[in-house]
Amino acid sequence: MRIVLAEDSTLLREGLIRLIEETGAEVSAAVGDGEALTAAVAEHLPDLVITDIRMPPSFRDEGLRAAIAIRARHPQIAVLVLSQYVEASYASELLGAGAGAGVGYLLKDRITRFEDFQDAMTRVQAGGTVIDPDVITHLLAARRRDAPLAALSPRELDVLALMAQGRTNAAIAEALSISAGGVEKHISSIFARLDLPPSGQDHRRVLAVLSYLRDRPA
Repeated sequence: MRIVLAEDSTLLREGLIRLIEETGAEVSAAVGDGEALTAAVAEHLPDLVITDIRMPPSFRDEGLRAAIAIRARHPQIAVLVLSQYVEASYASELLGAGAGAGVGYLLKDRITRFEDFQDAMTRVQAGGTVIDPDVITHLLAARRRDAPLAALSPRELDVLALMAQGRTNAAIAEALSISAGGVEKHISSIFARLDLPPSGQDHRRVLAVLSYLRDRPA
């Protein structure tokens, strides 16, 4: 796996390079701002981009803007963004930035857990959608009373949270101690309650996640 990394902190950037290389991946380029990131991606065309959200010059959302632009220009490249804090609007914007390769939103605290970080990299690079569990918890807690989530049962919300983390049906069944058939029934019910009929063009699992990411109070 070839990776382009963007992180403005030199110390953290060097730490990430070592951590990534421990997974067996190759860091093709490591840069410190959004402009350099887009240039490095155009030059190296990596398999995966890992970028901090807040970078110079304003330290607001330069990394996110670069990530969204990369998904638009190079839809075959997977993108994993890192954030210091839970910022639900950023997660929603990233996931709503059009179809393409895998995408993920991970809190920086998760980096210290090597297995979690490696798992997120692998799943995103393989085309999956990964959202940090803390982000999911935050979003679900804020939306349990808001339509259309109000139509979902507590168990369906649990299943939806695990879907949003990019878990397979088998992994969801194991996490919730229910059968694979039970998971399939819950997911079918979620799709029905969220008005997501079968489609040959849309990924209903991702649309289910987006439906509650976008359905937050003004």
